[in-house]
Amino acid sequence: MTGAARGQGAAEVRALAGAGATVIATDVLPFEQLKEEGPGRDGASGIVVERYLDVTDAEGWTELASWLAGAYPAVHGLVNNAGVAARERLPHVSLDAWDRTFAINVTGPMLGIQTLVPLMPSGSSIVNICSVAAVSGHAAAAYTASKWALRGLTRSASLELGSTRGIRVNAVMPGLVDTPLMESAPEAFFSAALAEIPLGRVGLPADIAPTVVFLISDDGAYYNGAELVIDGGLSAHVSHKRIADATRPPELSE
Repeated sequence: MTGAARGQGAAEVRALAGAGATVIATDVLPFEQLKEEGPGRDGASGIVVERYLDVTDAEGWTELASWLAGAYPAVHGLVNNAGVAARERLPHVSLDAWDRTFAINVTGPMLGIQTLVPLMPSGSSIVNICSVAAVSGHAAAAYTASKWALRGLTRSASLELGSTRGIRVNAVMPGLVDTPLMESAPEAFFSAALAEIPLGRVGLPADIAPTVVFLISDDGAYYNGAELVIDGGLSAHVSHKRIADATRPPELSE
């Protein structure tokens, strides 16, 4: 599990441990939230092992794989949860911001898949945490493009790994979720997006985690190449134009 120290990643770690899994939780951030709230729930028997990992670092992935190969008989699941929210609109996207967004949101999952698949037996599962930004157009150019790329990587990997290794690859598409990534969102965006959600509330990390557990488990054995949207109904009806209009800077309105 990448991006596991806080927010949605920490909730997914706790849910997987609660289901009895041994979870290798990785992040570049400290694990305060995970330590404060505990790794599992309901007296679960799962185990959580914390490790530092920069998902953009190919050597870091190689070191993780070597350690896993020596510590465990196999790797049965990979959750590519690490991500960064880049909110700049197209006219203002710098090349540095573009490259960093793709490095974390797309290259990281690709490196993880390439590195860990040799340790994964048939029947294993990979879950890529994508976004409803990959269901329609969003104003945040680099973020949206990176999530569409991750959606494409998921489909390509599901074809390649399903047919050659019996490994399932699926995407989860969360909508507006109350996580630390949302802290950088302007109030205008938050209010406009919330107004478009039929259920009338933002999602919680606990709304997403059970689907990840399902896809990792044998209960999801026939899911491959699937894209599961969890957004309170947001993408069922909205084009996101009203959200984009509500957050457009004055200089882009002329």
